[in-house]
Formats: sequence, structure tokens, C-alpha cells
Amino acid sequence: MAGKEEKYTRRRLRSSYITTVISISLVLFMLGLMSFLILNTRNLSNYVKENIGFSIYLNDEVKEVDIVRIQKIIDASDFAKESKVVTKDEAAKQWLEETGEDFYDVLDFNPLPGSIDVKLKAEYANLDSIEVIKKQLYAYDQGKNQIREIDYQEDLIANVQNNVNKISLFILAFSALLFIISFALINNTIRLSVYSKRFNIKTMKLVGATRGFIRRPFIFNGVLQGVYSAMIAILLLSAVIYYLHEEFKEIISLEQLDIIGLLFLMVLVMGVLITWISTYFSVNKYLNIKEDKLYF
Repeated sequence: MAGKEEKYTRRRLRSSYITTVISISLVLFMLGLMSFLILNTRNLSNYVKENIGFSIYLNDEVKEVDIVRIQKIIDASDFAKESKVVTKDEAAKQWLEETGEDFYDVLDFNPLPGSIDVKLKAEYANLDSIEVIKKQLYAYDQGKNQIREIDYQEDLIANVQNNVNKISLFILAFSALLFIISFALINNTIRLSVYSKRFNIKTMKLVGATRGFIRRPFIFNGVLQGVYSAMIAILLLSAVIYYLHEEFKEIISLEQLDIIGLLFLMVLVMGVLITWISTYFSVNKYLNIKEDKLYF
């Protein structure tokens, strides 16, 4: 009978240990995933901004050699990420694909101008910088009469700037809230684990064990749970990061080993630190509690 009870107790303790580790690992996984988003906020912001650009519409009389010269000047500048020449024929083809209308049914000539489409580097993708670039290009064209118009979507750029800032603030605020929730969840999980052993703590104290001696195995066990949980969370994060890299290669790069290494280290440190602090204060609670309160 005693053997059965002992096996049952061991099974319960093992089940409780595994449940605690899984609970903590899932919380650390969510915390790590949000931290990964924060670390990649800059990449995401840059990716969005670097899809912003403007079009330089050219006069029909501009020679091909002059178009190439203008493109080379743009490519050599600090502000351009890339540029693409769109000929009159290509512009007509794009118009047909986008609208389904063929203006040759009405006109006997192509009214669309050739252009150079420019995508900007992230730091230049704002209204002030584009206005400065626009003035520089017009100054270059003065007397040459090659540039008909420089056009960009002012409202779109303003909206992108505002939304990127709002999203960044939201992610930071949500991450801070998630950290508090994560700490509370892990703390409650550890407290429940220590609560199940509260009578052992009191018994050890009654037989004369010092507070440090009583705390030591609990803290060691708590830290070990933190390490195991962190390793599980890191494995889950590795799988998710690899998946995100396959789906969004332009934003998430596996070559950023410093960022990924920092993330994994942070998850490990958080797992150890939170479990250590929670275990310390939970054990202290039952070291200081009165005997009649142990049953509540």
C-alpha cells in the first residue's frame, strides 16, 4: 500500500514538474516572439519605407544616352536604393494591364511619357527629403529641358510615416504589457509549485534547518525549470523564425546572427531570472507564514 502511494506521489510530482516547465516555456516563447518583433521593427520599417519612391517623367525629345546619364547620376546618389527606366512603350503596356483600356483605339500616338522610377533608401523616405531631392534634380535639369515632371504620392508617404510611428509605439507598449503579464504568469506557476511543498518547508524549519539551507534546493530546482523552459522556448522560436524567414525573406534574415543570438540569450536569462526571483519570494512566504495559515 505504501509503495503504491509512493509511486502515486512521484507520478504527481513528475506531472506537476512537467506542467510547470511547459507553462513557463510557452510564456517565454510568447515573450521571445514579441522581443523578436521589436528587434526587427527597424527592418520592417525600412522595408516599408524603401518601397516608397517617385517618378521622373521625361520629355519625348530626350535621347537614350541622356536618359542613361540621368539614371547613373541617380544611382550614384546617396538617396536612391534603386532606379528603373520605363520607356514610352512599357508605360503604354502598363496602362493597358492596369486599366484594360487601349488609347490607340482613340489616338494614333502614345501620349504617355517615358520615366525613371526611383525607390528611396529608408532614411530619405519622407516628405522633407523628397522635396530637397526634387529641387536638386530640377536644378540639374535647368537649361537642358529633359525632365517634364517629378511626381510622388504625398498623402501615401505622409500616411506611411504616421503609421510606422504608431505601429512602433504600439509594439513597444504591448511588449511592456506582455512582459508584466509573463512575469505574473510565471510567478503564479512557481508559487503553485512551491505551495504544494509548503508543509515540507515548515517541517524543515521546525527541525532546525536554516532559511538558506531550506531555500537552496527550491531555488536550484526553480532555476533548473527556468533553464529547461528556456531551451524549449528557444527551440520553438527557432522553428518560427525559420518559417518567417522562408515567408518574408526581404524583412527577416537568418544572417542577423547577432540579433538571433541576443534574443536566445535574453530568453535564457529571463527564464532563469524570473524563476529565481519567484522561487525566492515564494519560499520566503512559507518560511514566514504562521502554522495555522498553511491550511488556507
